[in-house]
Amino acid sequence: MIRVVLPAHLRNLAQVGNEVELSVEGSVTTRSILDELEKRYPMLSGTIREHDTHKRRAFVRFFACSEDISHDSPDAPLPDAIANGTEPFMIVGAIAGGRPKLPC
Repeated sequence: MIRVVLPAHLRNLAQVGNEVELSVEGSVTTRSILDELEKRYPMLSGTIREHDTHKRRAFVRFFACSEDISHDSPDAPLPDAIANGTEPFMIVGAIAGGRPKLPC
C-alpha cells in the first residue's frame, strides 16, 4: 500500500486522517498516485491538479523521500520506499506572500 500524507485543508475536504493508503496498479508515479487518489476521493479532483490539463496547481508541492519532486515528470517512477509504503508520498500546500508594507 502506498501512503499519502495530505495537507490539513485537503484532509478536511476528503474527511480523512493525516494519511491515506492507496493501492496503485502498475508503475508507481506521481500521476498514478494522484489518479488513484482522485478516483477514491472525487472531492479532491481539481484541488491538486488542474481539471483539464492535470498539471500541478501552483501552490501545491510533492515530496518523495524528503525530496521535492514537484517539477519532475509526473510519469517518472518513484523510489521503492514510496512504492512499498516505507515512506509516505507527501502533498504539501505551499505558502506564498511577501513582506507587508508598514506605514512610515
